[in-house]
Amino acid sequence: MDQVQEDQGIAKVIDRLAERFPTLGRARVEQVVADTRSLLDGNPIRDYVPVLVERTARDQLRRIEAGDPSLALAR
Repeated sequence: MDQVQEDQGIAKVIDRLAERFPTLGRARVEQVVADTRSLLDGNPIRDYVPVLVERTARDQLRRIEAGDPSLALAR
């Protein structure tokens, strides 16, 4: 997967998650996705980055939406 394909995949992830978590706002979804994606920086194999980012960001957004106190300092 090249950078353009990865960026397109991440844009779709943001769209899906923003639709799924409308109460959190698109900006919050974008930030969680960006933070999650940055955890994968430096990994040479990029084929699954959008899938991994979506799963991890979705789980974090669920916790934020539920008011998980461990995420109180999250952006």
